[in-house]
Amino acid sequence: MGSDVPRRGRDALLLVDVQRDFLPGGALAVRDGDAVVPVLDQWVRAFHRVGARVYASRDWHPANHCSFRSRGGPWPPHCIAGTPGAEFAPGLTLPPDVVIVSKAVEPQRDAYSALDGTGLGAALQAAGVERLWIGGLATDYCVRATVLDALQAGFQVRVLAEGVRAVERLPGDGARALAAMHAAGAVLRSGPAPGGPRT
Repeated sequence: MGSDVPRRGRDALLLVDVQRDFLPGGALAVRDGDAVVPVLDQWVRAFHRVGARVYASRDWHPANHCSFRSRGGPWPPHCIAGTPGAEFAPGLTLPPDVVIVSKAVEPQRDAYSALDGTGLGAALQAAGVERLWIGGLATDYCVRATVLDALQAGFQVRVLAEGVRAVERLPGDGARALAAMHAAGAVLRSGPAPGGPRT
């Protein structure tokens, strides 16, 4: 069991884009996206308890971002920097020393992965992190891209299976994304956070 719990120094928790606009009622709502919040909140507490690092990525788009439909992109405007929709989800309690990573901040360049153009990979390596535990939104886009980039960068990755939800533009996209992450070397970690409630 020791290898399946976070350890200070070696492990880090990365929350991917758990933002208001991706929750039900948001500009780009993920079905049941709010269900990840209590799950990930327990993981935040578990990591904070052992003194392990917590990172949180966020879409932080300019108002004229290339991913928006008005610019020919696939998505409605969402997570515009400084707006309520770009805020982290209510109920997600981030520790005081959380490292916030803003991505897709340039109008002409999209970035799904939290490691794409943010310097996060180098920062994790400099901190001595070997293993990333990842959850958030959405399974089939930003979580998938982040996990695959982290594996490519040489990190061990555990995907928090109860702490992700998918957009599902096509039925089965979420399951296919999880399968792709697993095939690339990620471990799909089920069950509650250490010290969290068991259901």
